[in-house]
Amino acid sequence: MRLTREGHLLQLTWMPRVFPVNCYLIEEDNELTLIDAAMPFSVKGIIDTAVKLDKKITRIILTHAHDDHIGALDELKRQLPEAQVYISERDSALLRGDRSLREGEPQTPIKGGVPKKVTTKPDVLLYDGDTIGSLTAILTPGHTPGSISFIDSRSGAVIVGDAFQTFRGTAVSGTVIPWFPFPAMATWSKDQAIKSAIKLLEASPTILATGHGDLLRNPVQTMEKAIHKAQMIQDRSN
Repeated sequence: MRLTREGHLLQLTWMPRVFPVNCYLIEEDNELTLIDAAMPFSVKGIIDTAVKLDKKITRIILTHAHDDHIGALDELKRQLPEAQVYISERDSALLRGDRSLREGEPQTPIKGGVPKKVTTKPDVLLYDGDTIGSLTAILTPGHTPGSISFIDSRSGAVIVGDAFQTFRGTAVSGTVIPWFPFPAMATWSKDQAIKSAIKLLEASPTILATGHGDLLRNPVQTMEKAIHKAQMIQDRSN
C-alpha cells in the first residue's frame, strides 16, 4: 500500500502501477473519516494507518456502490462497529444490489460491479449539500445514479470517487482512457457525468482526489480540458 498525504487528506493506494484503487482518510481534530472502502484486502492498510495516526475511524462514507469502492466495507464494519456508514440515498439501492432505474432518470443500464452479498446497511443517507464534519456533499450522478463527491471546507480538496479519473490521463467519467478504460466502461450516463464534472469545476477545488490515480494539485485547468474533451466526444455521438 502507498500512502500520500496532503494536509488533512491521506490517500491510500493499492496496485498503483497497474490498477490503482484509492480510498481516503480525512483527519478531523479527534477522529477520522474514511471515504470509500476499496477492496477486501485493503482492511489491514486502513486499520494500520488509523492506528499510526492514533485516531478512531468514526465514519465510513461511500462515494458510490461499485465493488472496488465497497470491497472492505463488511469487514471494516465488523472491526469498527461504532463507525457510522454513509452513502447517498440514491446509491443505497445499489448497495442492496438493486439496479432498477427511477422515473425521470436516463433509462440506460447501470454498469459496473454492483454488490450481491454486502450485509452492512447504511446508518445515514446523504443528499446534496449535507455536511459531515469538515466535508460538504456534492451530488455528482453519472458514473452511477447516486454518485456523490465531497469538498473539504478547510482546504478545498474535493474527493470525487469516479466522477473523474487521473490514472494515465485525467478524464471525466465515461471518457475512455485507452490505457485504463475501466471507469469509463462502468459509467451509467455520460451526459450526467459531464454535468457533474462541471458542477465540481464550479467548486474551484484546490486538489482533485479520485478513485483511480494520483492526487491532482491545482486541478482547475486540467479539469476544464477534460470536460471540453468529454463534451466534444459526446457531441459527435449525439
